[in-house]
Amino acid sequence: MTEGRPQVLLVDDARTILELERSILEPAGYALTLAGSAEEARQLLEQLDPKVVVLDVMMPGISGIEFCRELRATARFARVAIIMVTSQTEEESVEAAYLAGCTDYLTKPIERAELLAKVAQYARGPETRGAG
Repeated sequence: MTEGRPQVLLVDDARTILELERSILEPAGYALTLAGSAEEARQLLEQLDPKVVVLDVMMPGISGIEFCRELRATARFARVAIIMVTSQTEEESVEAAYLAGCTDYLTKPIERAELLAKVAQYARGPETRGAG
C-alpha cells in the first residue's frame, strides 16, 4: 500500500485504456501504477506490492495470459488478485484466463461501475481466487 491506499497495477499496451482505468480508479483513492507491457510490469513489481493487478489479455510480447501464469507461479504474487480485461468474449478466452489463474474477468468496453466494484472487492480483503 502507498500512504495507506491499496496499490493497484494497471497493465495494458493501449495508453487510452490505461488512462481510462486511471480516470475511474484514481478518484476512488487507489495508489495506481501503470505499465504498457508485461515486461514493464515485471520490472515495476520488483518495488511494488499490489493488492490488485488489472491485466489486458492481448498484448505484444508476453500476453496477459502468460503473465498471469507467471505471477501465479511466483510465491510473492500467487495470491494477488488479477482481473483480466479483454475485448474477447468467446467462452474459450474466458476459460483460458481462469485456467491461467485470474481472479476475475472484465470485457471491453470497460464499464466504470463494474471496474470500481471488482477492484474494491479485491483491494479491501484477502484475495479470493476465481474458479479455475
